[in-house]
Amino acid sequence: MSRHRSIALWLIAGLLGGCSAAATLTPSPSLRGNVDHPSGARDLVLRYETVGGFVPREVLLSSYPTISVYGDGTVITHGPQIAIYPGPALPNLIATRITETGLQRLLALAADAGLLGPDAQFDAIGIADAGTAQFTVVAGGTRHTISAYALSESQDVGLAPAVAAQRVRLRAFVSRLGDLQTSLGPEQVGAEASYRFTAVRLYVQPAVPVDGLVQPVIAWPLAAPLATFGESARPGTGGDLRCGVVSGADLEVLRPLLMTANQLTPWRSGGRNFSVTMRVLLPDESGCPGVE
Repeated sequence: MSRHRSIALWLIAGLLGGCSAAATLTPSPSLRGNVDHPSGARDLVLRYETVGGFVPREVLLSSYPTISVYGDGTVITHGPQIAIYPGPALPNLIATRITETGLQRLLALAADAGLLGPDAQFDAIGIADAGTAQFTVVAGGTRHTISAYALSESQDVGLAPAVAAQRVRLRAFVSRLGDLQTSLGPEQVGAEASYRFTAVRLYVQPAVPVDGLVQPVIAWPLAAPLATFGESARPGTGGDLRCGVVSGADLEVLRPLLMTANQLTPWRSGGRNFSVTMRVLLPDESGCPGVE
């Protein structure tokens, strides 16, 4: 089974599991002609991700969008991850390239899914602690954000018919994102390769041993000690979590060690062990966001 088909089946299975709207619901007309969109390699055009939910802080710090599409046609997805614990420190991010024709077809599908209209929420009710599906589309000079709480968990019970219908459209769009070769045409989608990242965000805190899971220690190779690395991720709270970004020559020194580390690897710096959570930066990302 191809990776495209595997992802498609996984997305469909997850979304077939399952109020408010900030805009009047009307069917989105199919697009005619090309839609203007940012064209740079770092310019986000479309993203689908799950945000929030009742999950450990470390998971939120290192989570990735399901798919990000950029102005030059680059597509970055979070590929299959090896099922072991502790898992690798770095994710399996996959990059491919779609043609401008393919990108226009994707924007047309987004329009049909209601993603090029006013910002809106289409939330489920009666479900606690779920994540929120968030769709971002940048086109026609406007940034559109559509969200749907518990999109994959809810059966849409008790929702207004128009809201439930829109959630069905969003699920259908997610399934199309899971198999771009079928959705856009195989001639519009290039070969896959590992994403070659140019910066990584590191969340650093004193290491806490995990019973029964002793891990080999890696010596921190950079001049800046981990005790003072970056800045406090929670300024004013007295918290011990720090965040900083490594890029350029320092990243090339650190990269081979990141490839061998796992999620529980202790990093030795200044005579102390630290826990380091890695978050590869995507082309449109930079710096350290606030941490709750």
